[in-house]
Amino acid sequence: MSDSIILGIETSCDETAAAIFRDHKLIHHITATQLVHTSYGGVVPEYASREHNKLLGPVVNGVLEQANMHLSDIQGIAVTRGPGLAGSLLVGLSYAKGLALGLKVPLYGINHIEGHIFANFIGEDELPVPFLCLLVSGGHTQLIHVESAQRYKLIGQTRDDAAGEAFDKVARLLGIGYPGGPLIDKMSKDGDNSFHHFPRSSFPESYDFSFSGLKTNVLQYIQKHGSNFIKEHIADIAASFQEAVTDVLSDRAMEAAKDLGHKKIVLAGGVAANSRLREKMTELAEREGLELFQPDLRYCTDNAAMIAYMGYWKSMMGDPDPLDITAIPNLKLTFDK
Repeated sequence: MSDSIILGIETSCDETAAAIFRDHKLIHHITATQLVHTSYGGVVPEYASREHNKLLGPVVNGVLEQANMHLSDIQGIAVTRGPGLAGSLLVGLSYAKGLALGLKVPLYGINHIEGHIFANFIGEDELPVPFLCLLVSGGHTQLIHVESAQRYKLIGQTRDDAAGEAFDKVARLLGIGYPGGPLIDKMSKDGDNSFHHFPRSSFPESYDFSFSGLKTNVLQYIQKHGSNFIKEHIADIAASFQEAVTDVLSDRAMEAAKDLGHKKIVLAGGVAANSRLREKMTELAEREGLELFQPDLRYCTDNAAMIAYMGYWKSMMGDPDPLDITAIPNLKLTFDK
């Protein structure tokens, strides 16, 4: 397919987003962040789906207007089908199906995780496979060998909390707010990351992660010291916690890359925006002579550009989906044995 124009739609959680690609080039994208969840310390699923219903039409119309296009110009619809919140996914998928049916164009159901992995290469007409991907978000912490856009092998994963989830939980313990990752990252810039040494998980002969013990250790530390002490040193504690998380993530990723002979390593997911993690990954990659790919900050969090981009690749492979595909809240990558 030449000069393929793909509309991408993302509604997996609390970001309502749309993007348009012409071939492999991004024309325009819009992301509307739902602010209704801020006071609840996390995403409220029912509110999220309601907000998507309210925002999706205007967001799609807005991206078409900014791209100086009409719906009749669209030649394919790419939409997140999972993983994510069931109600949120259904809003986006139902909207996309209606457009695909009305416009008589192909529908491409996209795995949200694949979108994050390949967000590093938005705008590229070739994918630099194979590579090792460190995928870090609120729901996933995995090391993945990526052979191609459809072939993956799981190298390591968290045995409990995802790294992003740990950031959110510790932010609540410290009374910082939500979302925890960006707030702790910002606060840590004013703190001493060597103020307290929190434990780092380790699993001999494994590339797995664990963050529940670290979270518990932070809780015990807070309970042990008085509120005045915590308030006085909150930036130091946040920085020390962040240092522990990013130590584990970066060290484990580099260890796996060296052991398995990878020359390219990709950082992906929402936590890929963490400034300390990006700093450490850059330093370690330079030291080990590895080529490091880190996504543009605007593509770290949920966005439709990565969904439309994967739709482009599916259109190149001639791989549309039937209109009766369903949302899969726990959709996973299919790993080779």
